Amino acid sequence: VCENLARPTSWGHFLGPHGGNQCFLDHVASELCNQDGQCSSRFRIMRQCLSGGERERSAMLGSRECRGALEVLQDSPLYRCRCRRAMKRELQCLQSYWSIHTGLAAGEEFYETSPYEPIHFSEEFRHASIISGEPMRDPVVSAGKPCNPCLDAAKACNLNETCKRLRSAYNSICSKTTPPQPGSPNQEPCSRKRCQKALRQFFERVPWELSYPLLFCSCPDQACAERRRRTIVPSCSHQERHRPNCLELRRTCRSDVLCRSRLADFHLNCQVTPHTVSGCPHDNHRGCLMSYVGLIGSDVTPNYSDNSPSNITLSLWCSCRGGGPQEEECEAFHRDFTHNSCLRNAILSFGYGSDGGPVPATEPASTFPPPVISKPAPSFHSNAIKPLDTACVFSTCANLQVSLT
Repeated sequence: VCENLARPTSWGHFLGPHGGNQCFLDHVASELCNQDGQCSSRFRIMRQCLSGGERERSAMLGSRECRGALEVLQDSPLYRCRCRRAMKRELQCLQSYWSIHTGLAAGEEFYETSPYEPIHFSEEFRHASIISGEPMRDPVVSAGKPCNPCLDAAKACNLNETCKRLRSAYNSICSKTTPPQPGSPNQEPCSRKRCQKALRQFFERVPWELSYPLLFCSCPDQACAERRRRTIVPSCSHQERHRPNCLELRRTCRSDVLCRSRLADFHLNCQVTPHTVSGCPHDNHRGCLMSYVGLIGSDVTPNYSDNSPSNITLSLWCSCRGGGPQEEECEAFHRDFTHNSCLRNAILSFGYGSDGGPVPATEPASTFPPPVISKPAPSFHSNAIKPLDTACVFSTCANLQVSLT
């Protein structure tokens, strides 16, 4: 996607009414760029400037030719374009985006701009999440038997052919041990890359109405919370033998165009905002949950830290111990997961059917520049959510039966 200094008329239907604000990178845009000599030549130069290692890129970007190509592309719609999630050529689109934005960065930034189109607030999503949190009227509960909403979510998934097939596929792949490598007598616990790919396919192809309840179901006890924690088979997809430094994990993620894009999108949509009720940008829980799910199956796959049903804590598999002069930055990055009131409120709002009220934070959010400011933790009102004292408040199967009748 790109234009020369004299914009051709063929761009009119593609750019939208705001001169490119609604422009998306896809195969049509690539073809238009390829048809324009100046655009395609500048884009090829920019791709060459970003090839090689970090030192080579730094030297190349300082050259006159690379800076000139970047200036031309920065003034084109390419700079303002965004990608669609799960689009047919998503990787190609993301590579095009970062070819421009990596060159514009003065160095490694704490937060990067998201290459994806904005996630708009959805009244349908809010309504569905609140319905899913209505008290369960199942005779099994009234008979005094244990309530496990996450088990209900799994049963609902099994009633859908696509959900059942893809869930079985990732569970099988993530649970298999791999043969020992040459020179190593021990078996590897699993094929981590294959496991993560299978997880991405599940969450990209299964409707959120079926996949989200598996991840965000409300839990009255530890057995339910443990099932929720094991949803993504964390022993393979989340954990490793050793905990890497969190900044090293971030660098690994940013070396992969898909992981880098998903991480930037998470920071945009789940960044704690002090001027909203829920702590989320525009109180958009849907945006935060979608961005969180987008990280699953990447190098920065997050997960629940434990099986506590009452204190939702999420984290990455990394550590900041011995981080040296960058330890503060490391802690700030990790706290975007472990102490993120926006993310926890979004999960509570979905799983418990609340209307997005704030949850108490054990510590303030990160204040590393750019600041992520957390609101003071308010006390619970009498009608606030208390997971341990609440009856089974989520029944995917019950809701599914209602929707089919």
